[in-house]
Amino acid sequence: MNPREPKDRTKKGGEGRATAPRDDAGPSSSVLSKDDLYLFNEGSHLRLYEKLGSHLLTRNGESGANFAVWAPGAERVSVIGGFNGWNPEANVLQAQENSGIWEGFIPGLEKGTIYKYHVVGRGGVHRVDKADPFAVHAETPPKTGSIIWDLDYSWNDADWMASRATANSLDAPMSIYEVHLGSWMRMPEDHNRSLNYREIAPKLAAHAVEMGFTHVELLPVMEHPFYGSWGYQTTGYFAPTSRYGTPQDFMFLVDTLHQAGIGVILDWVPSHFPSDEHGLAYFDGTHLFEHADPRQGFHPDWQSFIFNYGRHEVRSFLLSSALYWMDRYHADGLRVDAVASMLYLDYSRQEGEWIPNKYGGRENLEAIDFLRRMNEEIYRHFPDTQTIAEESTAWGMVSRPVYVGGLGFGLKWDMGWMHDTLDYMSHDPVHRKYHHDELTFRMIYAFTENFCLPLSHDEVVHGKGSLLSKMPGDDWQRFANLRLLLAYMFSQAGKKLLFMGVDVAQGAEWDHESSLEWHLLDYPGHRGVNLLLRDLNRLYREEAALHELDVSPEGFEWIAANDSQQSVIAYLRKGRKPEDVVLAAFNFTPLPRHSYQVGTPVGGKWEEILNTDAQEYMGSGQGNLGLVEAGPLPLHGQPYRLTLTLPPLGATFLRPARES
Repeated sequence: MNPREPKDRTKKGGEGRATAPRDDAGPSSSVLSKDDLYLFNEGSHLRLYEKLGSHLLTRNGESGANFAVWAPGAERVSVIGGFNGWNPEANVLQAQENSGIWEGFIPGLEKGTIYKYHVVGRGGVHRVDKADPFAVHAETPPKTGSIIWDLDYSWNDADWMASRATANSLDAPMSIYEVHLGSWMRMPEDHNRSLNYREIAPKLAAHAVEMGFTHVELLPVMEHPFYGSWGYQTTGYFAPTSRYGTPQDFMFLVDTLHQAGIGVILDWVPSHFPSDEHGLAYFDGTHLFEHADPRQGFHPDWQSFIFNYGRHEVRSFLLSSALYWMDRYHADGLRVDAVASMLYLDYSRQEGEWIPNKYGGRENLEAIDFLRRMNEEIYRHFPDTQTIAEESTAWGMVSRPVYVGGLGFGLKWDMGWMHDTLDYMSHDPVHRKYHHDELTFRMIYAFTENFCLPLSHDEVVHGKGSLLSKMPGDDWQRFANLRLLLAYMFSQAGKKLLFMGVDVAQGAEWDHESSLEWHLLDYPGHRGVNLLLRDLNRLYREEAALHELDVSPEGFEWIAANDSQQSVIAYLRKGRKPEDVVLAAFNFTPLPRHSYQVGTPVGGKWEEILNTDAQEYMGSGQGNLGLVEAGPLPLHGQPYRLTLTLPPLGATFLRPARES
């Protein structure tokens, strides 16, 4: 085997992978081969989780655990735990050649044993107890120990895994439900505790199916010391948080969603990590994972450390983490957090607070290389998945292949659409005519990337209020505006992402210490939004015109873009077949527009397939009685025209009538 080409052990089916005790050679042998050390040190090892960390095995007929940790700046590393009285002299590891890895086998240890590494820096001055960077399980915070564990699990998602390429493709409907596991649903009768992985699994799967979502995206489940960080301050890049159960419990959650036909996307944070003493920071008495210079290695916004992407072993660590969640946990995609902060050396920094690259520019060349390599490896080994970038700037070709100069992501969040749309919707309708360009500007750039339209958790925290509370007007108008916003989102070109809470039209800002307000569904306005969202998801899935060409300019055509005085827009969404077409028309004022004419490419009967003002959604019931006929009079560059009633603060979707 060429050491530069590690064997691909990807499994396409749903079978489990045994990781329980294996037989290894004599007591002096290492589980790390020369190829492992070579690939690790050159930044190309993609499955370090199979070698580093703790692994149960049998050596010379004796069961125990092997430990391996990277600490090249250490003078000595030992394993400590209750099994040796936390004595740093009892189980000292051995350095492996010049790799910087310390390794050793301890007999008699079993699954569930808690341990840490005691690291002594050179000179003996720096002494610290560290959690294992490659631990697959950890004590529940605030405890910080690592736990010897296996990843045995019998998967039951073979059907999903065999067919998920279709569900994850760019021409498939992708409606993503973003979820924070700790606050989606709580148990008020049990001290307001969060549901564990196994408790939430059937409930979340049933809700996602009932609402019509195609995917669930989980805010970071990787172990994190501070619950209030929502997982974005990660210490355990290979361990799902133990707050909600064991690794197998988390596998059960993914498995349950897959069996229900729901894809699972994991939020992943390679941009920074916290400064907690037990974590990666200053790991061996040196700046090992982070840059030493704070102008490169410390993030001023999040008070956290920035990975040194130019260090080979750090790249191996992060690449292995990315592939691990797809390999061992069957993740269908990774949403990569804060990509913009990785790309720019001057991100959130003033002049003099950053170091230019070797060409004098502000681009982080090492981070760019890492992101490209990450995407290449994910799509090489797991071509039926997606990577999604949260990238908030105008950086070019984020979602274009590496071989044409792109970063290689499958999708990019359209933050510009989100900001423009929420700004527009927050205006009183009487003033919206002065902000019409916030609706139309997006189509100038809409197909420069493969976009996902996000209304995420970031928009309902830190005093921003809920989506419902952002809407202007009285109670009726706020609910109508929210329904209008959702219809506009689902008719636009691009995949969709909605944070939990909009499905109950929550009025309060998201609070990670509280459950969603599920009781709101007992009230008509909230129930109306919930029903509309179900119908939008259904239409988005069923109508090829609304998803098939989501990332292609052939899938969109303006009909009425310039009616700022009446705050009306209309456009066509198209599928690959000529007959797959949907007309979406919007009235962003509370005044109904009667006899409003729009051009259409097809004559004859058009059926109204959705109206956000329908009474079942708690609207006023104004619309087009289900059917309208297009006459042969040209308009808007089209050979036919429809005469419509555009409901107040409403959207209407129509398609050419189909024979029953």
